[in-house]
Amino acid sequence: MKKLNRIKVTLKKQGKSQAWLAREIEKSYVVTTNYVNNKTQPSIKILYKIAEALDVDVRTLLTPSKK
Repeated sequence: MKKLNRIKVTLKKQGKSQAWLAREIEKSYVVTTNYVNNKTQPSIKILYKIAEALDVDVRTLLTPSKK
């Protein structure tokens, strides 16, 4: 099963860049890129900041644990 990064997908749908997101969540570009590329996972607190910046429900950025 391919891992889909919902942060990356949402950024692309909204036409926003990783650099923009980094500024919005007050994290470095490198840290933000790691989130977007699934190299590291944001804390719950940061995940909520990302959802707020993207104006989406935080659940949009998560993969359901049950089908």
